[in-house]
Amino acid sequence: MKAEFLAAINMLSTERGVPTDVVVEALESALVAAYRRNASETTEVEAHIDPATGEAKVRVGKVVVDGAVGVDELSLRDAQAIDAEAVVGGIVFEEMPPGALGRIAAQAVKQHVAQKLREAERKRVYDEFAERTGEMLHAQVQRIEQRTVVLELGKTEAIMPPPEQLPTERYFPGQRLRVYLVDVVEAHRGPQLLVSRAHKLMIKRLLEQEVPEIFNGSVEIKGIAREPGARSKVAVSARQEGIDPVGSCVGMRGVRIQNIVNELSGEKIDVIPWDPDPAVFVASALSPAQVLQVTVDDEGKTATVVVPERQLSLAIGREGQNARLAARLTGWRIDIKSDVVAAGAGIWAGPTGEAGGTVAASEPVAVAEAKVVEATAAGESAGEAEPAAGANVVEAGAAEIHDTAAVALGDPDAGEQSLLEGASPANLERE
Repeated sequence: MKAEFLAAINMLSTERGVPTDVVVEALESALVAAYRRNASETTEVEAHIDPATGEAKVRVGKVVVDGAVGVDELSLRDAQAIDAEAVVGGIVFEEMPPGALGRIAAQAVKQHVAQKLREAERKRVYDEFAERTGEMLHAQVQRIEQRTVVLELGKTEAIMPPPEQLPTERYFPGQRLRVYLVDVVEAHRGPQLLVSRAHKLMIKRLLEQEVPEIFNGSVEIKGIAREPGARSKVAVSARQEGIDPVGSCVGMRGVRIQNIVNELSGEKIDVIPWDPDPAVFVASALSPAQVLQVTVDDEGKTATVVVPERQLSLAIGREGQNARLAARLTGWRIDIKSDVVAAGAGIWAGPTGEAGGTVAASEPVAVAEAKVVEATAAGESAGEAEPAAGANVVEAGAAEIHDTAAVALGDPDAGEQSLLEGASPANLERE
């Protein structure tokens, strides 16, 4: 019987994923609660289970009396048989026989143990995953509930609500995915794991896995701007001389960046060299468009950008996407003008109507001759499609697109330009 009891304890420990001593403590607590049901509130009850032998002992404290004996009392003679020094008015612990519990009390023990084990399991899950917030995890789709994807992480479930999903992906049971652990929240039914494939820091984790130079710290990610499923821009810089940060991220023949593009179902990724000069950084961020001139206003944190007439739509991007991402990445308000309009406004003195070519200028004007790499699902270098005809407003920001000019607003407080090293993933905004 004791061997079977020990086997049951070990089985519960394995099934629930909790240590054996936690199961033993739950059983002891349940026995105390069950015996106390038939005693007064002040009655002391002790329970002990030997984890080596499986022997269970329950002792109930009773008051020693000289005369009539109640439920919580023990006669002096019986008390002295247990403890020779027992005196009237003292407390003596009497060991209860194994069969003293009735059927109802035994059922209560079972329920109490189940509750304690659930609590222990929830604590284990929370402690395990709370420390892993911000990590990439391997998960398997279990089911879809009202557009929310429920995933299996070992013996634990996680949820990926619609805002955390890539709009270009379709999920199905059994599908294996890499996900980013956003947060672990204490809920009524236990810890709730929130995972994402749309969080911008997923790009950072994927780069760390694919690029050894980022993992060892010789290349630093300075900022990420992302529109999940469509396009991301990543600014990188080298911490050591002689290292090409953009080339390190792209890899030989684009293999490294292409692996990330494939993982994200074809999301385009622009890898951009970070520069402390905001004019140069803004020009790089507007890749793949060629920039002729950037004039910065430090007080208003506004950058006025001049591009060739034929590249205006490329700089703006489809529905303003390229300009919007550049503004988020740099944290600057970007005003894009064609060379024709800029010349008419007196802010551009170079040739107009040119398709390309950079023009040197003195401060506060800077020209970026940046090495920028874009990766697509097909591994091709490509520009943006022209904005939809008749579109006047760019989504997400007070950005207006006209025939010859565009304005994109970046929010410096949104965390786009801030250093990502050591940042708390749960507190950073998702794009």
